[in-house]
Amino acid sequence: MYETVGKLITLIFYAFQGYCLQYFLGGFLERRIGGKFFAGFASAALYTAFLIAADGIGINAADYRMTAVKMLLSLTVIIAVALCFYKAFCPITVFLSVTFQAAAYISRYMIAVLFGETGDRLIDLLNEGMQNGTIASEKTFEILLSCILIGGWLLQYTAMAFLLRLFLKKVISYYKEKDYAISGTELMFILVPSSVGLMICMLLRVIMISAEDGVPKLLYEKYPVLIAVIPAILLLSLLSVLCGVKLFQDMICANRERSGRIILEKQIASMREQMEETERVYSDISRIKHDIKNTVSVITRLSKFNNGEENNELKKYLAELSGDLDKSEFLFKTGNTVADTLLNIKYHEAKRVISDTQIDASRLIFPKNLKILSYDIGVILGNALDNAIEACVKLKDSAPEAKTFIRLYSLQKGNVFILGAENSFDGNLRLRGEGALPMTDKKDKNAHGMGLLNIKSTAEKYGGTMDFQVRDKAFVLSVMMKNEEPVKGNERSD
Repeated sequence: MYETVGKLITLIFYAFQGYCLQYFLGGFLERRIGGKFFAGFASAALYTAFLIAADGIGINAADYRMTAVKMLLSLTVIIAVALCFYKAFCPITVFLSVTFQAAAYISRYMIAVLFGETGDRLIDLLNEGMQNGTIASEKTFEILLSCILIGGWLLQYTAMAFLLRLFLKKVISYYKEKDYAISGTELMFILVPSSVGLMICMLLRVIMISAEDGVPKLLYEKYPVLIAVIPAILLLSLLSVLCGVKLFQDMICANRERSGRIILEKQIASMREQMEETERVYSDISRIKHDIKNTVSVITRLSKFNNGEENNELKKYLAELSGDLDKSEFLFKTGNTVADTLLNIKYHEAKRVISDTQIDASRLIFPKNLKILSYDIGVILGNALDNAIEACVKLKDSAPEAKTFIRLYSLQKGNVFILGAENSFDGNLRLRGEGALPMTDKKDKNAHGMGLLNIKSTAEKYGGTMDFQVRDKAFVLSVMMKNEEPVKGNERSD
């Protein structure tokens, strides 16, 4: 009976391993054919069938060479599953295959050593009870033996399944930058710990069973301390894989943040120069326009008294000139020259690509006592408008009949200045991870996608923060800053 139950438990565990494989691959790779359910079911079923077939071969426990062949075949099947059901023609597939294989073997060896000795001790106690008469009948002995064996299998396979699932879940959660184009050197960095873990399992398989007087004997039976040492080594191997993945991801984030800071500093320096020059030109233009309008007004009055008759042709020309001057006025007047300039530039830019887009900045007002530097306002507004225009263009490409809009607003609550932007978009928002910033859709993800990061960094200069959310296919951005001088230590060198 217990043999049948044991085979059933093993079959269930193999099916669980198949589920874990599709869960692990699906956490990184895009499915190639069918829906999510079909690809997951097919990959899980194929790998489960392989495990059942390999188990049916009947590998000799002392023949490590057959174990090595099975390990290589299993790795080949994992890669084949990834290539058949997922878009896996990328370097990360190698890491996924080796890591899953290592996790499966390490969890199995680790639990087998920890719980196998306990089961053997219980069977020895059972035999002693039978010999000294504590157990009265063979039927009772068989029932107790079946309970020990079945209970041991259940406990071991449950522990293996839990450890395998937990490890794979941690790898997926730590590896946040799944769309990052990994290089060969970076692949080796995260691949080595998994490969070492796999080799440790192979080494244990070679040395674990030794023969004394022709009788196979487990190594930890000869050296009991290995019952604690071997699981510890295997656990450290799993932890090294997780630490390698975590460190690799931290390096990516650090490099991205450093690149973002460099880009932001250059952007601020360039923008500051442009805004200073724009502000000077704007002031000159305003003064000249004021003088010209006064001059036109005087000429218009004088034209009425040309030999007592109005000069209609001159009057018409001056009226047109006055109208052109009125049209050349800035469309946006927020109380901040930098903001007015940026809004007018971005307005015409948006109208060139989407003629019917609606841009509303009537609620964007800057107080006279604003202590936030003008070029920091420019960084926030410039990046927000660039992202909004890009989102509107993407929406128009996918749905030409859709209405596009960009709305800007600001308000001050006590010492906190809030600047907000709301724009239409297609509703597709991909995050780098939980609580992370949205990912760019551009191919060069390492060079793009810095806009929100720059806004966030600028807000932090003033002890503030940035937040975003989605409301009915509208992307809503909120930037909160203290209306005071930049926080010491966060100033950028220009």
